[in-house]
Amino acid sequence: MKLRRLLQIAGACAIALIVCSCEEIPPYVQHPLAAFAPQPSGYWNDEGVSGSPKIVVHIGEQKAYFYKGKHVVGESTVSTGKPGFSTPPGNYSVVSKDKDHISTIFGDYVDDYGNVVRSNIDVRKDRRPPGTHFDGAQMPYAMFFRGGYAMHQGYVPPFAASHGCIRLPKGMARPFFDNAPVGTPVTVKE
Repeated sequence: MKLRRLLQIAGACAIALIVCSCEEIPPYVQHPLAAFAPQPSGYWNDEGVSGSPKIVVHIGEQKAYFYKGKHVVGESTVSTGKPGFSTPPGNYSVVSKDKDHISTIFGDYVDDYGNVVRSNIDVRKDRRPPGTHFDGAQMPYAMFFRGGYAMHQGYVPPFAASHGCIRLPKGMARPFFDNAPVGTPVTVKE
């Protein structure tokens, strides 16, 4: 009985689509889950813009802005330090860069088969289980601005979740990295 009812509903929907095929179907009908899709993480447009680069991060907004001269050419969502691992506010500059950086402190303990035994660890605090080895977290497009603090590509939820670094989403990490030479000012505001 339930299957018959489902087939009736499916048939009615198919007829409705055929009848409406000559009309424009609203996006929420075409893609009902579109409202739940990730929103754009930012933009980059430096076409025709010149000037000295500068990065400004707003912890409260979880946003980073890239300037060339007085013009904002890039904006990105970020994820800064979670409670207990806050990103330090202040005025800094990019002191070094590493396109393919791998952390020596944060990562996972994995077994010889590559299975994660313990994830999201800090080697300074978390003991290594027997039969495992450390697998450092990949931090592509790392730009270090204060000691071990860096801006780099990583997971960017809509809240502060890092161990103090400033994570940029995949689509935005590279333009920030490519346009910020060593010496670029980095301002971190609350």
